[in-house]
Amino acid sequence: MSTARTTNRRILPALILTERMLMHWRLHPMVPLQAVLLPTLLLLTYYLVVSKSMVMVTGTDNLATLVPMCIVAGTMMGTLNAGFHIPGERDSGLLSRFWVMPVHRGSFLVGTTLAEVAQTVFAGFLILLVGMSLGLRFEGSWFAVIPFLLIPVLVTIVFTAIVIAVSVRTHSAPLLTLLGGVAIGLAFCTGGVAPLEHFPAWIQPIARAQPLTPVIDSMRALVEGEPVGGSLLVGLVWLIGLAAVFVPLAVRGYRRAAQSGGAG
Repeated sequence: MSTARTTNRRILPALILTERMLMHWRLHPMVPLQAVLLPTLLLLTYYLVVSKSMVMVTGTDNLATLVPMCIVAGTMMGTLNAGFHIPGERDSGLLSRFWVMPVHRGSFLVGTTLAEVAQTVFAGFLILLVGMSLGLRFEGSWFAVIPFLLIPVLVTIVFTAIVIAVSVRTHSAPLLTLLGGVAIGLAFCTGGVAPLEHFPAWIQPIARAQPLTPVIDSMRALVEGEPVGGSLLVGLVWLIGLAAVFVPLAVRGYRRAAQSGGAG
């Protein structure tokens, strides 16, 4: 019984903070719309302007890779924009109040992550529907839709830790802007816009070695009904490695910011 009460005391505050984040997005809808609107515009622009040329060059419209890229890029943009509100909460002392309240001290981090996960699933589903309206089809089992939508969730969890680790620091806005540029650059270097073999020769090894490429390859394989194990394993190794680095940094940065009432 005491274990159940302890678990409820840890989970319930995180769920309340998740609801708080979702309510904040209702008041500022451009934050979640960043995760849907811009990637959808990119998807539609590509289809209307580039797809016919891509079919002539490569023999395929590349939707099986473009849609996963748009989903991952969109959820990263949404997570990044949500991270811009954390410095305000740090400077106002709200993080310090969360720290001294009689709730589990990790509730803020867990609640923020759960809100980002919910945004990722919602945005990914909507972008997938747009992609299917343009002609995307799952060649294998329709059950592949489930892991297809869950893989970006793993990216979101890791990227949320990176965003929190950066946003709790002093003068974090320039760093968050730089992080956004790097993240979007990595997303575009995954073969989503064009197959990697059509990239300049000097960038192909970098594009193949970076962490988002196996993630997008895994999602593409699920669409095309191909084996997904190899690329998914590489992607998981990348994500676990990044999590091992940035989750402790996020926790320590949040602790310092909360205890000091300011940046870490």
